[in-house]
Amino acid sequence: MTSMEIEADGQTLILRGDFDVRSTMKVRDAIYAHVYGTKRDLVIDLTEVPSIDLTAARVLAFAALDASRAGHHLRLRGCRPAVRRMLRLSRLGRFVELEHVADTG
Repeated sequence: MTSMEIEADGQTLILRGDFDVRSTMKVRDAIYAHVYGTKRDLVIDLTEVPSIDLTAARVLAFAALDASRAGHHLRLRGCRPAVRRMLRLSRLGRFVELEHVADTG
């Protein structure tokens, strides 16, 4: 178990560690501070997040909806298979946009 670390880099929030019920408030606060504080679109980089639980998936889905209502765009980058699987199984993936990365292999 690793605690959640959040780094802001321009219009990107980089998350590192466990994104689950214990860290959702911290992540939610960082997302909303960015969306409503900077009035800019947001990319959430989940490259270093091994998996998410249902509560975390809900935070991402509701944040995407709220950002859209505020006239902003929220996109997820670097989703690992376990993250994509939870978004699909929870049916919350339809509310968030996954950034497509070209295959460099």
